[in-house]
Amino acid sequence: MSNTPTILIVPGLRDHVPEHWQTLLEEKWRKAGRPIASVPPLEHDKLSCSARVAALEDALSRIDGPVILVAHSAGCMIVAQWAQRHPRAIHGAVLAAPADLESPMPEGYPSPDTIATNGWLPIPRQPLPFPSIVAASTNDPLGALERISALADAWGSRLVNVGAAGHLNPAAGYGEWPQAEVLIEALL
Repeated sequence: MSNTPTILIVPGLRDHVPEHWQTLLEEKWRKAGRPIASVPPLEHDKLSCSARVAALEDALSRIDGPVILVAHSAGCMIVAQWAQRHPRAIHGAVLAAPADLESPMPEGYPSPDTIATNGWLPIPRQPLPFPSIVAASTNDPLGALERISALADAWGSRLVNVGAAGHLNPAAGYGEWPQAEVLIEALL
């Protein structure tokens, strides 16, 4: 069992996007021989919160030793839901651009009714049982800073304001996002 935490990538609802910073981080760390893995995409029930939480638990069960979760968007909500249901201790989590699933999202994203029907609500507001950092943008179309700040506070997370970074995804100009590594190192 290694003492170096394995980084486990927890993508959002769009799963693995080739030019996304999570995918690029995984490729970079794998090439460097650093321990990293990712939650695989779902084949069925892609919008089901329970199926996403089960996939995270399954991925964690395959890792020996400490883990740092690196989640983006709805992946952050998967982590919050998972933490309520599973007592497994982890080393920490970086929660980047959490999607506020309680607020209507832009066109092209699931409707509030679809989110509710698939078990995502309410968003858990219990403190996370591990150290965590929430990276929030001042202009994220999927999560207003004041709402994400309130979630970070409820979760007991350190809030890092990353400025006007949109949703920290390729559409917002983020392929590589070097600050992710800085935040991971802060948890190491």
